[in-house]
Amino acid sequence: MNKIISQTDWNIVTDEMHEKGFAIIPKFLTEKQCNELIQGYDNPNAYRKTVVMERYRFGLGEYKYFNYPLPDLIQQIRTTIYPQLAPVANAWFKALNISKQFPLHHAEFLQQCHDNNQQKPTVLILKYGKSGHNTLHQDLYGDVYFPIQVVLFLNEPDKDFTGGEFVLTQQIPRAQSKAIVLKPKKGDMLIFTTNFRPVKGTKGYFRGNMRHGVSEVHSGERYTLGIIFHDALS
Repeated sequence: MNKIISQTDWNIVTDEMHEKGFAIIPKFLTEKQCNELIQGYDNPNAYRKTVVMERYRFGLGEYKYFNYPLPDLIQQIRTTIYPQLAPVANAWFKALNISKQFPLHHAEFLQQCHDNNQQKPTVLILKYGKSGHNTLHQDLYGDVYFPIQVVLFLNEPDKDFTGGEFVLTQQIPRAQSKAIVLKPKKGDMLIFTTNFRPVKGTKGYFRGNMRHGVSEVHSGERYTLGIIFHDALS
C-alpha cells in the first residue's frame, strides 16, 4: 500500500483535481484485497449500521458503515491519502475565499470532527444487485466536512456486473448541469469532490456544486468501498 502511494504522481492527481474535480488511480488495490473486502461484507461484527437504500428513497441497494477500529487496510488508506489531498482542499477554499484551512494530518482533522460531536466513522461498503442504483447526493454528515472523498471499485465492470456507472454532475450557474459518467475497473481508486470545487470564470473563481451517484445495474453484483475523511454525528 505504501509503495503504490509513494509511486503515485500526486502532482498529476492534483492537476486533475483542479481541472476536473476528480482523478483515477488505476490498480490501487490488488485483486486479493478487493476479494477480501467483498468476502467481509457478511461479517456483522465489522459494521455499526446497515442502510437499505430503498427505505429512504436513496436508490436501490444496501450499504454498511464500518465500526471503529477500522480494518488495518482501510485505516491505512484513510490516514495516508488524506495528507495528499489536504493541500488540494486548502487551495480550493483559498480560491473561493473561504477562510477555513485543513490540517495536514488526518488525526488533527478528526479531532475537529470529534470536538463537534461527529464521532461515528463514515467509511462504508456498498452493494448493488440487478436494478440497483444510487440517487445523486453529497456525503456531508455534519458541519465539519472534508471536500474530497474516495471510492474504491471492488469488482470488474462488464464481467461481474453490467451498467452501474459512476455518475458525477456539476451545476453551472445560469446553465444546465454537466454530467460526467465514469467506468473504473476493479481495484481502481476514484478521488472526487464531496460537494463543490472552484471553477474559473471571467470574474475569478465560482463554486461549482457537484453531486454523485450510480446508474442502474443491469446484471450481476457491484461492490464499492467509500472512504470519507470526516466522521458523522450519527
